[in-house]
Amino acid sequence: MSYQVLARKWRPHTFEDLVGQEHVVQALVNGLDQDRVHHAFLLTGTRGVGKTTIARILAKCLNCEQGVSSTPCGECGSCIDVDEGRFVDMLEIDAASKTKVDDTRELLETVQYTPSRGRYKVYIIDEVHMLSGHSFNALLKTLEEPPPHVKFILATTDPQKLPITILSRCLRFSLTRLLPDQISSHLDKILQTESIDAEASAVMRIARAADGSMRDGLSLLDQAIAFGGGSLKDSDVASMLGSIDHVHIAAIIDALSSADAGGLMKIVNDLVSQSRNLESVLDELAEAMHRISLIHAAPAFRDPERADWDALVERAQLISPEDAQLYYQIAINGRRDLGLAPDPRTGLEMTLLRMLAFRPAEPGTGSAPAPVAKSAAAQDTGQPADEPEASAQATNRGLSSGRSEAVKAARAAFDQLHNAGDDGSPATPAAELPLEPDTASEQAGDKAAQDWASLQASLDLSGVTREFARNLQLEKRDEKRWRFLVPDALEQLGSQSVIRSLQSALSTHLGHEVTLDLHTEARPLESVAAV
Repeated sequence: MSYQVLARKWRPHTFEDLVGQEHVVQALVNGLDQDRVHHAFLLTGTRGVGKTTIARILAKCLNCEQGVSSTPCGECGSCIDVDEGRFVDMLEIDAASKTKVDDTRELLETVQYTPSRGRYKVYIIDEVHMLSGHSFNALLKTLEEPPPHVKFILATTDPQKLPITILSRCLRFSLTRLLPDQISSHLDKILQTESIDAEASAVMRIARAADGSMRDGLSLLDQAIAFGGGSLKDSDVASMLGSIDHVHIAAIIDALSSADAGGLMKIVNDLVSQSRNLESVLDELAEAMHRISLIHAAPAFRDPERADWDALVERAQLISPEDAQLYYQIAINGRRDLGLAPDPRTGLEMTLLRMLAFRPAEPGTGSAPAPVAKSAAAQDTGQPADEPEASAQATNRGLSSGRSEAVKAARAAFDQLHNAGDDGSPATPAAELPLEPDTASEQAGDKAAQDWASLQASLDLSGVTREFARNLQLEKRDEKRWRFLVPDALEQLGSQSVIRSLQSALSTHLGHEVTLDLHTEARPLESVAAV
């Protein structure tokens, strides 16, 4: 006998065999037992969640020779024929291949004839949303008032494309995606029955890769058994799927927490040499940052689906809540833009380097933490880093220092020219103008405001608010109103909560209430603290 794939061999034949979909099963079972069976059903849901399977079970319940029941005998001729797909009064139509109105009219011509063998003639129309508009119109009248011996079961993965006139004539059941635990539990039963050795982590990896579809899970299980030569090992399944081990994600988090750019590049090189799916690296990293954020927000919470939860708890001590949010946002944006990169490796490397470049500054330093100067090998052996690497870092520091001095000189020259009087004589800089006598708190506030870079560094700010303040440019101020220019690249960061936090911190520092007036300016993203 030829081999039968697991997805067909283990297709459920009764409602009790179904995995999940309890809300659908309960409604259908009660309707069958109470003899309240509607004439048209609509089953919606993603692929592989049981739409066609439920339709066949319902057809068997209606035509069992023992009578209409939610528990068909499974032994009579009608039940056996339905299970084998050759029951003459069960017509399965693929709407994707019969979209024309002529096909629908030809189908409806057979509705008036009574069943040849069973109690009901059951029409199962799969992917019904593929029918044309004229086909739906031809189906409306029959679907609303079919003969008493006819039942319609429609199935679709895209109910939004169905006309409202079709939806209003059917009982609609929305099938949900299956949880990884439900899929893995069912796969374990199959493996035990098939006498196949399997590691629990390998089964869970397949269940997660199935993405809520039992059919996909069974197909992947078939492939994994063939790949592993009759057994399932986690390493084999990971290699087959090209998925990323939790060890790699933990190593990336460690390198990010220590700002080790060299370590990140080494991890990427290892992943490439192992032919891993680089696109899934950012997916796994974003998911890890999501879990770390959950740990920060709710320390008592524990996700039973993650076998590496304890390791994530340890990594959460290394990543601040602000860093976790930043890394998550950069990861999902990098995943979205990965197709625009010259190649996946370049896109992944640039995304990881971007996480280091935009890492929030340490409190009180006004700048992001400097990358480690030693390579991973030098750290392990205690030897100094290679001279070219040290020389490159010294050159970068020199360039940064020279650039900073050049910017300062240019700004000083511009201020002197801009503030010159009508007779050409230099005007007194605004910072040197005498302050009008006022309260001590206002004088102290005005004096501190002369240098916004120094003032914002002394404010009690953190996270996004601190980064937002560092990139503002003070345009002018008076006693109660401060006017700032905001780079257009950071306009989206200026939420109401961020502005309120900055305004509150500035008011507290000055000793009186102030109002912030923010205006967007198209200029490069460069904070005054970096100049």
